Amino acid sequence: MQVQVARIGKPHGIKGEVTVQLYTDDPSTRLVQGATLRIEPPTRLAPSGQVRIRSARWNKNILVLGLEEAATRNDAEALRNHTLVMDTEEAEDTEGYYEHELLGLDVYSVPTPDVTELTHRIGRVTGLTTGSTQDLLAVELDNGTESLIPFVEELVPDVDLDQGFVVVCPPPGLLELNAETDSDVEPDGDASGRGNAE
Repeated sequence: MQVQVARIGKPHGIKGEVTVQLYTDDPSTRLVQGATLRIEPPTRLAPSGQVRIRSARWNKNILVLGLEEAATRNDAEALRNHTLVMDTEEAEDTEGYYEHELLGLDVYSVPTPDVTELTHRIGRVTGLTTGSTQDLLAVELDNGTESLIPFVEELVPDVDLDQGFVVVCPPPGLLELNAETDSDVEPDGDASGRGNAE
């Protein structure tokens, strides 16, 4: 079967590198140096419909790829929003969540994970950053600030896509501690992709 593994984001530097939004839980084996992937939609930079990874590295929580088909920043810009696809015999893990599934969901805060009555809405989901060690759920709070909440089961005990809400159980001070300013936010959110509350 064919699976989407990443979406190309904004250029990084001047040597044709790109940031990527991850759609896979296994970037360490799928997005590695030497890997060949199909690119969609077709692009003049890859007339064969495929690209080859020449380098892969983490820049903080963002995966940066160098592609043999992109040598300059202009090349990298031309690939923005293209999708990288690979053939695999394994079914993609269905226990995680894609960013587009979470965007806009209402966020409710509960004092303990076993509370089922949702009365305290604190904001809405604005993004998901998939990192090398931990995924972060971006929440725009009702007071106008944005907070990053580690996407783990202890802090995010419930995600209900059908009903359109996420339940968080943050310890005291977490929302204020992780509140972001404009200077902290990666404007494109390109490494955001798929997360798993484990």
